[in-house]
Amino acid sequence: MVSKTRTSRHFISLIVVCAITVVSAATSAYAQDTKKTADLKKDIVGVWGLVSYKVEDKETGRTIDAMGSSPRGRVIFTPHGWVAFNLEGSDRQPPKTDVERAHLMKTLVAYIGRYRIEGNQWVTNVQTAWTPEWVGTEQRRTIEINGDFANVITPWRIMPNWDSGKLSRSIIRFKRIE
Repeated sequence: MVSKTRTSRHFISLIVVCAITVVSAATSAYAQDTKKTADLKKDIVGVWGLVSYKVEDKETGRTIDAMGSSPRGRVIFTPHGWVAFNLEGSDRQPPKTDVERAHLMKTLVAYIGRYRIEGNQWVTNVQTAWTPEWVGTEQRRTIEINGDFANVITPWRIMPNWDSGKLSRSIIRFKRIE
């Protein structure tokens, strides 16, 4: 018969091995996340040109080219944590009336603020924006950089420009310019 002391030592040894395994796995995952964050901090810096801007409606799954077939725009990330974001829809023309001027707001997304990287996301503390309700908010974007291209997805939200107050998300593609 095995003694209680020996069984207790075996049980304690098993717990210690499990704890070491869990800590080791957590440390490895943390190190990988830290490396991804560091890589993204380095890779995101520069000037990016808008390639496409699609919006997906959460309720229907329908996707539209919210900014048209040939949008233009830039996002600039500095190494010191600033981001300037200005995106415009296709074929914008100088307005002749206040109604036309108001319509132009539906084909514009622009904001500036301080950003930080968290995992595979950039988070902007918005300081100025084309829409006042964004000032003072944090805007979170998931980004994946592959070579000279960056694919960006926003969280589901109600966007002031489109989709009539329904939940939608933006799916944006950029190409590195500098």
